Amino acid sequence: MLGLMHRRDLKPDDGMVFVFPRPQRMSFYMRNTPTPLSIGYFDSEGVLKEVYPMYPFDETTVNSRSDRIQFCVEMNQGWYEKNGVRTGDKLDVKALAAALKARGQDPVEYGLRKWVAEEK
Repeated sequence: MLGLMHRRDLKPDDGMVFVFPRPQRMSFYMRNTPTPLSIGYFDSEGVLKEVYPMYPFDETTVNSRSDRIQFCVEMNQGWYEKNGVRTGDKLDVKALAAALKARGQDPVEYGLRKWVAEEK
């Protein structure tokens, strides 16, 4: 996974979401990443469980405590705090499933079957 490697900067509200097919313990690091980031770990219901700072080029893994994480969102360092986003807040998983579908991906392959809107 390339993620945000080699990115020198991000716009204030830009970030990257990682979607995994099933909940698991997560581990991220900052190899070749010059931009300080914060990572949010979300469970399968889209609930924010943990937030951690990550530092440029630091290859120390930032592990989730929970083994029930399905979505990870990297943002500029401090973004969660600056925007009042706290543990317990929810990611709009239905919108995420729709965004995947709009980009030609099958949300079901990412474990999002229950979030896919019924087609009529």
